[in-house]
Amino acid sequence: MKRVFNGFNAPRLISVVAILFFTVFQSNGQQNKPDASGYAPVNGIKVYYEVYGKGKPIVLLHGAFYDINMNWGELIPELSKTRKVIAIEFQGHGHSPFSERKLDIVSLASDVEGVMNHLKIDSADVAAYSMGGSIAYQFAINYPERLRKLVIISSTYKSGGWLPEVNGAFEDFKPEFFDNTPLKAAYDAVAPDKTKWRKFLQQMIEFAGEPFDCGDSNIAKITSPVLLISGDNDGLDKIELMKTYQLLGGGVVADMAPMPKSHLAIVPSQGHVTLMMQTKTILGYLDDFLK
Repeated sequence: MKRVFNGFNAPRLISVVAILFFTVFQSNGQQNKPDASGYAPVNGIKVYYEVYGKGKPIVLLHGAFYDINMNWGELIPELSKTRKVIAIEFQGHGHSPFSERKLDIVSLASDVEGVMNHLKIDSADVAAYSMGGSIAYQFAINYPERLRKLVIISSTYKSGGWLPEVNGAFEDFKPEFFDNTPLKAAYDAVAPDKTKWRKFLQQMIEFAGEPFDCGDSNIAKITSPVLLISGDNDGLDKIELMKTYQLLGGGVVADMAPMPKSHLAIVPSQGHVTLMMQTKTILGYLDDFLK
């Protein structure tokens, strides 16, 4: 029996999400042209990156199944006006080749550090969405000296940070559910080996199904300022999100104590996918926080 959420069975759910992803992809009109791009050899694999603009570096980490343009296409032109933007595509995503290496957030966080080493970036701000946010939390824990400020968009450092519906969403998913979707077309447009599509999907489904937890005590030790951005209905458990903010030093009475260096923004009437479409809103939060 297929799991059902709000009237959608799994195949239909993934089709709807794929269309929404494609809307993000199309919204930029055309691909941004990087000032530089290439592959960084890290941890036995090759990770694709793009570089835009000049200035203080900011590293962008995308969500599951996205590539750089799908996730950041609207924000890169604005950010790169004053910043050096380094956008990464994780193992198997976009231009980065598929690898049999098992996916986990520790390895992927190490890949981020490897790309920074390759580009000779000592430290940077990091902005990350969804799956990228979980990896960014692990990066902040493992490589604190490489991080200046951290922006987490609709993400969590543990499986329990999502509502139960989100954690169960992939239980009945199969690679064939993604066939003939805009996501498949986007993959075929840039993947170095299109024959790895089904293997990549199976790897991602297994990755999504494994519980993870970076640890409350580790989050509390993060010294870099953190901006948490969430849609009010994006699938994050808001009680857990508030606990996260408290671990980061927030949730105080700022009229009686100093304003915390970490910030929390809840964007009204937004889901997980639609939140990333709010370019002006997100850019405004980024500009205020990163200055």
